[in-house]
Amino acid sequence: MAMPRSVQDILDHADELAKRFEDYVPAPEDERDPRVYAALRDGVLARSDAERSIKAAIDQAREHGYSWAFIGRLLGTSGEAARQRYATKQEA
Repeated sequence: MAMPRSVQDILDHADELAKRFEDYVPAPEDERDPRVYAALRDGVLARSDAERSIKAAIDQAREHGYSWAFIGRLLGTSGEAARQRYATKQEA
């Protein structure tokens, strides 16, 4: 599977991975250290939460007139890259 590119792709991907974790029923030969599984699951969920938080903050920033260039600098990318990844359909 290719890496997701838009915020919605990332959220969908995170939700898909979370569902895989939730639905997983291990076979005896699949036995692994559950702490590693829990850490991976927690990391996936944290990434999803972080992306939702970033998206909400960006939406609020845009509503208050912040430019894509400014937002991009805070994200460590260009304004255009930030716009491509986080713009709402009305802005795209």
